[in-house]
Amino acid sequence: MILEYKGIDIFYTDYGKGSTIVLLHGFLENSNIWKPFIPQLSKKNRVVCIDLLGHGQTGCLGYIHTMELMSEIAEVVLKHLKIRKSTFIGHSMGGYVALAFAEKNPDNVKGLCLMNSTARADTPEKQLNRDRGIEAVKQNHKTFIRIAIANLFSKKNQTLFSKEIKSLTKECLNTPLQGIIAALEGMKIREDREVLLHFSPYKKMMIIGKQDPALDYNSLKAQSKNTEVIIVELEGGHMSFIENKDDFLNSIMHFIEKK
Repeated sequence: MILEYKGIDIFYTDYGKGSTIVLLHGFLENSNIWKPFIPQLSKKNRVVCIDLLGHGQTGCLGYIHTMELMSEIAEVVLKHLKIRKSTFIGHSMGGYVALAFAEKNPDNVKGLCLMNSTARADTPEKQLNRDRGIEAVKQNHKTFIRIAIANLFSKKNQTLFSKEIKSLTKECLNTPLQGIIAALEGMKIREDREVLLHFSPYKKMMIIGKQDPALDYNSLKAQSKNTEVIIVELEGGHMSFIENKDDFLNSIMHFIEKK
């Protein structure tokens, strides 16, 4: 479905009835990544998937898409659907967006799951890598996407899931140049929101890939220390929804049902 906002189209899908689950995709991806899980999740829940700014069928709003601006898109969709409280599941960048939403709208959050994501801001080294990424994107964004997607899987899984990588890459190649740069700029300057893991009242979970090439395992473990965050560790890289499809689904089903 399409919703107009600030002169651009926002694309979202809305399935099922019951408690609302909001699924937020990662960088270069779009809401299609959630399709395999919707039939199961929507049996007892309302499932809303949103294409974030500059991704999928949602337009761009300027040169920098901050995580706050991206979360505003989620606010607009949920307000339009008259949904007050939701459980958010965010993959990678989608997790950063979910954190930004939760910081601004704590009363509208029933649960927060960071999948292959972090509550910490970029390190100076990571920020430098974002800048290098932006330069590479400007040179040839198609090549950047092809390399980036494959490198998010663990070494072993790059061969095991070659078919899935090819399919996902094809989908991600539709992401426009402006959308890619705006997201990289936004992620680079995002705020540290680790405090939310410690002091927020809603249930929280982190899904960690033990061989995640994009995130530091020790940093993720440290964030959850002395918190009530549920930790799920999976063998594999940054793409748990593909590399650990069944375990991922089981984990979020348990999380959603948890009181």
